[in-house]
Amino acid sequence: MRILVAEDEEILAELVATGLRRAGFAVDTVYSGDAALAYLGLHDYDVVVLDRDLPRVHGDDVARGLVASGSRTRILMLTAAGSMEDRVAGLDLGADDYLGKPFEFPELVSRVRALRRRSARPVPPQLERHGIRLDTVRRTASRDGRGLDLSPKEFSVLQLLLEADGGTVSAEELLERAWDANADPFTGAVRVCMSKLRGKLGEPTLIRTVQGVGYAL
Repeated sequence: MRILVAEDEEILAELVATGLRRAGFAVDTVYSGDAALAYLGLHDYDVVVLDRDLPRVHGDDVARGLVASGSRTRILMLTAAGSMEDRVAGLDLGADDYLGKPFEFPELVSRVRALRRRSARPVPPQLERHGIRLDTVRRTASRDGRGLDLSPKEFSVLQLLLEADGGTVSAEELLERAWDANADPFTGAVRVCMSKLRGKLGEPTLIRTVQGVGYAL
């Protein structure tokens, strides 16, 4: 799951991004409305956590542009103004949810996950294939009843493979969906992560490398 945090208070933006990464999401951060529009045009985000009072391009205009483009990215709007009128105005712009500042971080994570479930790429609460079971809500994984101690990145990669339902997922798609914009496509990050994931899944090996195409479960 890939998230864009658009928040002009840089310390808050990085705190939110760090917390979301610990919850297992790939997160990019921007600090202005024009940068938000640029990133939204480059990457396929599941959710944008959008501060309403962004500089250069107002958050309202970012929301309008996103809705007008027909994007399937869900909008969680943040604002320091918490009146009912402000919430209604934000939702009328096309936001899918609204959260006033200050907020409790567990609520933010819960709302982001809820928006992901409502997206155009719905994810079942449990995914299962070849004895592997993934609980996407509790963030737990097992193989043949044996619990798997996966890192957030390994969990995300395994989830993408399970969602493909036997289809092949390219390294490029894995980078796009499970890593943030700072990931270097030439570092072999996907290959290293896949090697660790195979080791944790154990024998017999379930993840196949499809030469020149990608990976399949």
